[in-house]
Amino acid sequence: MTVVTAEWETGDIDRLGRGYPRPQLVRDCWLSLNGAWDFAIDADGLWTLPPEVQWSSAINVPFAPEAPASGIGNTSFYRACWYRRTIALPDSPPDTRLLLHFGAVDYCASVWVNGHLTGCHRGGYTPFSFDITPLVNESGTVEIIVRAEDDPQDLAKPRGKQDWQLDPHSIWYPRTTGIWQTVWMERVPTTSIGWITWTPNLERWEIGFGSGLFGIRREGLRLRVLLEGRQGVIADDTYRVVNGEVHRRIALSDPGVDDYRNELLWSPESPTLIGATLELWGERGELIDRVSSYTALRAIATQRDRIVLNNRPYFLRMVLDQGYWPEGGQTAPSDEHLRTDIELTKRMGFNGVRKHQKLEEPRYLYWADRLGLLVWGEMPSAYRFRRDSVERVTAEWTAAIERDSSHPCIVAWVPINESWGVPNLTDSPPQRDYVQALYHLTRTLDPTRPVIGNDGWESVATDIVGIHDYDPDPHRIQRRYHGDREVPRIFRRERPGGRLLVLGGDAHADLPIVLSEFGGIALNPSGSAWGYSRAQDVDDFARRFESLMRAVHSVGLFSGFCYTQFADTYQEANGLLTADRRPKISFARIAAATRAEHPTPIPSELKEHVQAHPDEI
Repeated sequence: MTVVTAEWETGDIDRLGRGYPRPQLVRDCWLSLNGAWDFAIDADGLWTLPPEVQWSSAINVPFAPEAPASGIGNTSFYRACWYRRTIALPDSPPDTRLLLHFGAVDYCASVWVNGHLTGCHRGGYTPFSFDITPLVNESGTVEIIVRAEDDPQDLAKPRGKQDWQLDPHSIWYPRTTGIWQTVWMERVPTTSIGWITWTPNLERWEIGFGSGLFGIRREGLRLRVLLEGRQGVIADDTYRVVNGEVHRRIALSDPGVDDYRNELLWSPESPTLIGATLELWGERGELIDRVSSYTALRAIATQRDRIVLNNRPYFLRMVLDQGYWPEGGQTAPSDEHLRTDIELTKRMGFNGVRKHQKLEEPRYLYWADRLGLLVWGEMPSAYRFRRDSVERVTAEWTAAIERDSSHPCIVAWVPINESWGVPNLTDSPPQRDYVQALYHLTRTLDPTRPVIGNDGWESVATDIVGIHDYDPDPHRIQRRYHGDREVPRIFRRERPGGRLLVLGGDAHADLPIVLSEFGGIALNPSGSAWGYSRAQDVDDFARRFESLMRAVHSVGLFSGFCYTQFADTYQEANGLLTADRRPKISFARIAAATRAEHPTPIPSELKEHVQAHPDEI
């Protein structure tokens, strides 16, 4: 066992290696615990206490043991694995606390510090923390041991695209076990700023703000909130802390003129962020804590059959992004890789992504906020409908919304995809109640964003009708969705994937419709990889992609689309990019098809054919 001497890092979120792990609450004293940890696999999950563990290797945290970058690369079945690291901490002032943070550990984590069980957490995609101050010994040495339990074949837990078979098949990928996001520590005052929320309101030209304290309760505290934009100070207010919290609506000075108003609004075309500094002051005028954050002014909503961004109709050009890397699995090899993925997405002409079956780490959302990319946040699915799966999904989805709701890039929530986990939705009232409950829960936790209750088909409660249609024939796509007067008929008769689009008659007829999955063209002539359709060569791939894009742009019914997919992912070779992010055709050609400025009109002969032969549609 090696003892590593640690040094506190200080600085801003842009120059710290992979970046500060919690970008909307940044403190200037923190310590990354990524790197080499002692490691052991417990195949049958028999070890329950640290003395039982037979340490056998080293692992590179934060990469999961299935990923090559971890140094383990073990993709077999195992129920549990163990981590151990010992660090010698630098001296800390006596009036501070030490917090241990985990970005994500899949699936159940138990944590010991210096031999004491500190706590447990269930949920593979959401963060958790412990105050370990009382457990640090006199020498400042800290031994951290983590047990991660993750049944590889448990279909009742949220698992997203993690395969329950030994080898990846179809659209499912290798599993992710244990630590897969940053582990870190921070030093905080005994009374500190514990959480922050931001809620913009364009109608009132204000920003809702909330904050809560962590640690010892003190009286007479005040919280200063300083907001700064490109032109200088936007707001500088101080509020009294009541019962450990502050909740305020920060009114901004309305410039009145649209040109100036628009300069302050956030959008993919102009991702204007508002910097925030929060200072906690004591009753004697002493500065207790100081953190940095950011927010933005933007509004996302639906108006009848259109999606509106900042009160203007906005057409979504999205791409489906699984968030996997060949060397890291679900973990990006570096912070720069996260930024590069967003830059590549925009370079291909897309203004948004649907993060598919994964809660992406906050650093990705930070770069989406900063560079300007819309994100649909989606809950990884469970695949059994049981009481425990309902409880697990609901708890983790609630935590995900709490973690991500202040990011301006998030513009929609998707709790369920393609009826996964609710396979009998058409015939089962409890399953329909569950989808409706998730929809209303999401709307309750965040009433500022649209919610797609079940994306793809069988909509029972939604603000946007998402349709998944992988028909490779662009002419059939055009005919199928050719006119808005046909919406009720489309909902009644069309069954892409063999499923009804909506459950409940014409109730959704006035909602925006997004073709939220289509394409999936594999460039793989040998047939050794999987795709929804197959191109024989590069020219065939380009022709198929461009034809589908022309067809989708020609359908005035759609308020947007999401092409499948961003990059090849393991055996699923239907990306616009290869797994190592090389384009299959030129970026310019991809962008030209993606960005069609105006919908291509439906040819007159097609209109005449549709009117004369409606039964063929």
